[in-house]
Amino acid sequence: MTVLNQIYEEDFLGFSYGFRPGRSQHDALDALWVGIMRKNVNWILDADVRSFFDEVRHEWLLKFVEHRIADRRILRLIRKWLRAGVSEEGQWSKTEKGTPQGAVASPLLANVYLHYAFDQWVQHWRRHYATGEVIVVRYADDVVLGFQNRADAVRFLQEWKERLSRFGLELHPDKTRLIEFGRFAAARRKERGEGKPETFNFLGFTHICGQTWKRGKFLVLRKTIHKRLSAKLRALKEELLRRRHMPVAELGKWLRSVVQGYFNYHAVPGNLANLRSFRMQVIRRWMRALRRRSQKHRITWPRLVALADRWIPRPAILHPYPNLRFDAKHPR
Repeated sequence: MTVLNQIYEEDFLGFSYGFRPGRSQHDALDALWVGIMRKNVNWILDADVRSFFDEVRHEWLLKFVEHRIADRRILRLIRKWLRAGVSEEGQWSKTEKGTPQGAVASPLLANVYLHYAFDQWVQHWRRHYATGEVIVVRYADDVVLGFQNRADAVRFLQEWKERLSRFGLELHPDKTRLIEFGRFAAARRKERGEGKPETFNFLGFTHICGQTWKRGKFLVLRKTIHKRLSAKLRALKEELLRRRHMPVAELGKWLRSVVQGYFNYHAVPGNLANLRSFRMQVIRRWMRALRRRSQKHRITWPRLVALADRWIPRPAILHPYPNLRFDAKHPR
């Protein structure tokens, strides 16, 4: 796999970020933020390929790999991976399509598939057919595109659907949207008597058309997706109830690791209020779990606050503004 990674890293395009060495989710988020802020983006196409990892066609994937790899031993090994099958409840079944579950090669093979089925095509499309600027950021099968002109976005979406159908893929109808977004979106929608610009989600964050506090200039704000925050708190509540009889110090250490892990990903500029809310919700759920230890003993709020100050980290912004990190990694 190391050899294959080195081969394909020479081919993969710059806007591809999923499952590649040195290209994290935050790198993709930075690229999207910088693209919207610096380019003439007025429309966002937020798209998701439906059940991509289950719908990959083996015959197309092998053709793509053979286009770059001539070693028959590697090709034979990839065929074996693809035909490994699926085991469910002790029953093995043959797989005719999709990437093998749990195989170390699956992420790379998925990127190879999308490199030929999407990346190269969209690169050619925006150079030869777009009438305005186009930005692209792809993380695995999650894609966001920005367009200067709506006509380009509409045409691209239709041609993209046709392109994907050739390779046995389709866009998820409920997760694919074209929305007005960018530095002029709020003013234009206000002129038409419409509401605030719509938002879109990408890699755990809701992207919002906002403004700077002092000068009122356009700024892309990023907040934790509300559904993910709620799901995280529900899972935390269940785990706290399961662990409630553990020693307080041991439970505190576990909570500290959970909260710090959450902060490590979500502590981006502009998201501090959500981080504070998350910490407070964690403290409240910890209090409920501790109170359920016994009907006689009721832990007081001041004592819990003291425990929280000791064990639960306070929120702080841990990531720089996207343009700073992006420019450091992509010096001009």
